[in-house]
Amino acid sequence: MPATPMTAVRRSASHRAPPPASPGRPGWRIRLSRWDINYTPYLLIAPFFVLFGVFGLFPLLYNAVVSLRTWRLDDPTRDGWTGLDNYRAVLADDRLWNAMGNTIGIFVLSSGPQLVLALLLAALLNRRLRMRTGLRMGVLLPYVTPITASTVVFGALFAQQFGLVNNGLASVGLAQVDFRAEKWSSWLAVATMVNWRYIGYNALIYLAAMQAVPKSLYEAAALDGASQWQQLWRITVPMIRPAVLFTIILSTIGGMQLFTEPLLFDTKPREATGGSDGQFQTIAMLIYRTGWKELDLGRAAAMSWVLFLVIVGLAVVNTVLTNRLSGGGRR
Repeated sequence: MPATPMTAVRRSASHRAPPPASPGRPGWRIRLSRWDINYTPYLLIAPFFVLFGVFGLFPLLYNAVVSLRTWRLDDPTRDGWTGLDNYRAVLADDRLWNAMGNTIGIFVLSSGPQLVLALLLAALLNRRLRMRTGLRMGVLLPYVTPITASTVVFGALFAQQFGLVNNGLASVGLAQVDFRAEKWSSWLAVATMVNWRYIGYNALIYLAAMQAVPKSLYEAAALDGASQWQQLWRITVPMIRPAVLFTIILSTIGGMQLFTEPLLFDTKPREATGGSDGQFQTIAMLIYRTGWKELDLGRAAAMSWVLFLVIVGLAVVNTVLTNRLSGGGRR
C-alpha cells in the first residue's frame, strides 16, 4: 500500500534525534569530576602549608611578639611589653658586633672558596673519567657524615699539642699555632670544617646543572680554539647561573646561621662563648647563650630578627652582584 503524506511525516518524525534535555542540576558524577579537577590540587599541597604554618610561620610571628616583650625565664613576673627596648639594647651590645664580625669573617673564608672549588670539582666530574659514578658518590660523603662527628675530628686535628696540623707544621720547621686562641686561626679552622662538608654538596648541584648544557656549544668553542678554562667561565658559568644563584643564597643563609662547628670547636661548648675572648663566637651562638644561659628570651628574639634582616640584605647584595658579574643584567 503506498505511503500517504501523513504516514511519511510520521516516519520522518520517528527517526529524528530526541529533543535536548532541559538544563538542570548536573548529575553527581559530573559534580564529583568538577570538584576533583578544581580542588584536588589544593588538597594535595595542603599538608605542606599546614606544616609550614604550624612549625614555620607561627614560630616566626611568635618570636616577633617575644622580641617586643620583657621575657626572662628566671623571673616570669617581669613579663610585659617593652616596645623596641630589646632592639636598642641589642644594638648597643658590643657582643653583638663582635659576633657579627666573627660570623661575616668565617662566612667570607668559607663561602667564597667553597663555591669556587665546588665549581671546579663539578667541571672535573662532568668530564669522561674512570669510575665517574663512584667519584660522584664519593664527593657527597662529607655531607652525609654526621656534623657532630666531623667537627670533633677536626677539633682533634687542630689541637694545639697533639693535633695533626701542628705536627705537620713542626715537621717543616714552622711554629705551632693555637687555632683556638686568635681570631684569624679560629676563623680559618672553622671555615675549613664548613668547606670540607659542603664543597661536594654544591659540586653535585653544579654538576646536575651542567648536564643540561648543550654539548654543541663546547664543540663549537673548541673549534674556535677556546681552552677548557675559557669554556668553563664563558659557557658553563653563564649557562648554570640559576644554580649558582641558588647555591649563593643557600651558603649565605647557612653561613650566617653557623652554630654547630664553632660551638663544638670550643673547649667549653656548653658556655657558647666562642673562645676565652669570644674570638669565634657567631651570632647563632650569642643568641643561644642569651636565651638559654642568660635566660633573656626577649633579647634573644630581638637578636634573631636582627640576624634575619642581615641575611636578607646579604642575599640581595649577593644576587645583584652575581647577576652583574655573569652578565644577567645585560639586554
